[in-house]
Amino acid sequence: MQIDPEYQTEGDRITAQLAAIGFVLPGTVLHRHARCGKPHCRCHAEPPALHGPFWSWTRKVTGKTVTRRLTDAQLRDYQPWFDNSRRLRALVTELEGVSLRALDDDPRWGHK
Repeated sequence: MQIDPEYQTEGDRITAQLAAIGFVLPGTVLHRHARCGKPHCRCHAEPPALHGPFWSWTRKVTGKTVTRRLTDAQLRDYQPWFDNSRRLRALVTELEGVSLRALDDDPRWGHK
C-alpha cells in the first residue's frame, strides 16, 4: 500500500518521539490530606486535623485501585516517568489521528 509522503513523514516523526520516551508510570499523583482508621485520632475531631500533606500515587492493577505514598524525593525522581506516561498517551493519540487520515485518503474506500 502506498502512503502519502506527508502522512509517512508525520508518522515517522511521532514514532521517533515514541522510541525516545523511556520509562513510564501510569496513574495519578495527588498532594493530599487524609483521615486514618483510628476512631479517636485528631483527624476525626471537630474540626478535623487531617494527616498530611503527602504525595499519593494511584493506579489500576488488574481492575483494582492501588495507592502508594511517595516521599518528596521519590516524586522528584519519578516525576519524569509520570510526565512520560502522559506524553506517551498524547503521541499514541496523535499517531492514531495520522493513521485515520491516511486511511480516509485511501482511494479504495470509493469516497473522497
